[in-house]
Amino acid sequence: MVSASKAKREAERAAKRAAGGGEDKPKKTAASKLATTPGSSRAGSKATSKASSVNGEAVEGTDERALAKLEKLALQEDEHGLSDRVTTGVLSSLVSSRDAKISSVSLVFHGRVLIQDTTLELNYGRRYGLLGENGCGKSTLLKSIAKREFPIPEHIDIYLLNEPADKTSLGALDYVVTQAQEELKRLETLAEDTLENEGHDSPILEDLYERIDSMDPSTFATRASLILTGLGFNPETMSKHTKDMSGGWRMRVALAKALFVKPSLLLLDDPTAHLDLEACVWLEEYLKKWPRTLVLVSHSMDFLNGVCTNMIDMRMRKLIYYGGNYDAYVKTRSEQETNQMKQYHKQQEEIAHIKKFIASAGTYANLVRQAKSRQKILDKMEADGLIEKVNPDRVFSFRFADVEKLPPPVLSFDDVTFSYSGNAKDNLYENLDLGVDMDSRVALVGPNGVGKSTLLRIMTGKLQPTNGSVSRHTHLKLGMYSQHSAEQLDLTKSALDFVRDKYREKSQDYQYWRQQLGKYGLSGDSQTALMGTLSEGQKSRIVFALLAIESPNMLLLDEPTNGLDIPTIDSLAEAINAFDGGVVVVSHDFRLLDKIAKDILVCENKTVRRWEGSIGQYKKHLRKKMQSTGAV
Repeated sequence: MVSASKAKREAERAAKRAAGGGEDKPKKTAASKLATTPGSSRAGSKATSKASSVNGEAVEGTDERALAKLEKLALQEDEHGLSDRVTTGVLSSLVSSRDAKISSVSLVFHGRVLIQDTTLELNYGRRYGLLGENGCGKSTLLKSIAKREFPIPEHIDIYLLNEPADKTSLGALDYVVTQAQEELKRLETLAEDTLENEGHDSPILEDLYERIDSMDPSTFATRASLILTGLGFNPETMSKHTKDMSGGWRMRVALAKALFVKPSLLLLDDPTAHLDLEACVWLEEYLKKWPRTLVLVSHSMDFLNGVCTNMIDMRMRKLIYYGGNYDAYVKTRSEQETNQMKQYHKQQEEIAHIKKFIASAGTYANLVRQAKSRQKILDKMEADGLIEKVNPDRVFSFRFADVEKLPPPVLSFDDVTFSYSGNAKDNLYENLDLGVDMDSRVALVGPNGVGKSTLLRIMTGKLQPTNGSVSRHTHLKLGMYSQHSAEQLDLTKSALDFVRDKYREKSQDYQYWRQQLGKYGLSGDSQTALMGTLSEGQKSRIVFALLAIESPNMLLLDEPTNGLDIPTIDSLAEAINAFDGGVVVVSHDFRLLDKIAKDILVCENKTVRRWEGSIGQYKKHLRKKMQSTGAV
């Protein structure tokens, strides 16, 4: 049934057409009007910039062919601009449905089969968490969906968050509002064409009208500002031109745009990577009310538990579906695998018993008949498919090298004040006194922009305090992991060649370097593949291997979990807890901090204060703070 407002709108459009308005306007197909999905990744945008980063240095003069190769690797394209992905799939659901079910799905990337003969099922209103170990192809699958390499109906518009907002002269708020206005125009044009081509009974038209009615242009600025505030913007940063923002802040603007326009199918690949804890809590609260279809890749169990209604496990070249959040998935999968192993052992015992009888039947006529009968039972069991043994997930455990114990004080701040400009009005910190020793496990928390990463750089000596002093033990060797550390990798080389070339003085033996990389979960073909074809998590493992080779006695870790899968994050927590040296961590992963943090330091209001409760209590504090201000 068509509502009064919809009927009125149809009548107005019919009158407009009758009056000749738009009679000569060329018709557009639904496909031509759908929002264009961003195709290049963050790595791709780095590769095409004027000064790209290879081996941690600007490569303005680097060979253009190498830069072009980097770009193609990031875009997953060959030299002709064609996708390196090969896909198959058959649409099984109705073309007009808001659900999408595709059978016989396969995905091959660089000759490697990622999934084969499986089903991709995305039901409207469901929020899916996509699981799988690093390198299994989660990001590649999202890119294939976004590029419509599977037969998803054209009326389902798709947005993949995998690149920052454009560099423009618009502020963040104006950028989001402008994008929303363009989306409203697209929906209205699509509704007109659908009405003309399919009539007012079209189920697609009903959905379009619902979306148009919900947008309400008069509230664009208000609603956009609420989303941007939740993601960490303030009135000043909202008006800052996107061209003057860092990549991380432009990713937030792109996320704000995606949340505002509410595409039919939203694909988020590690959306919390550029967020602080407070923004993570806000996003979790926002997404748990998401009204359309969401596919989320996240390595935060906490986040998956808060957001997801279903889980998709990308395992054994299949997509396996589970109802419920991450905790429900773990429980259900464990129960299924326990039952499967019981049935497997029972069947194997039965097979062994049958084979034993057949082998001992001899030549007695009645026994021979029985043996043939049992052989038929065995043949039927094999024809029907034997119960497979459960293959447990690959779990690796890495360790940082044992280091020399240093007596305190190891690293201390004495009345430290810092500002980038040197002006007191721009101070990020004032009169800081703190110390980090060999047994410290410090978590730095607080909103983005307060200077958590800056504090780490002051610790390393890359930044000098405006006033006060930083004292370091003469034998202190600091190891720094940054969320941008993967930029030091030469993506046109394999990991094996890269570490061998970087540490020529240590060894030239390939087997030695295979073992070093293997300790950090990079094995087999992943060691010899070009690093540009590896997942973000695999690149992170290489960086951890490089960090361990340096044997620091204090670790400064800035967002170390970005891109890592959940078992690897658990392994990282174990490695940190077993490490002999001191550790300072900046992370948005509540679970990692819960496992390792002895001291939680809140950075805000130009100082650092100790949080007396647990990290879980800090999360509750942030949620209550948002609820009291109406942010969620």
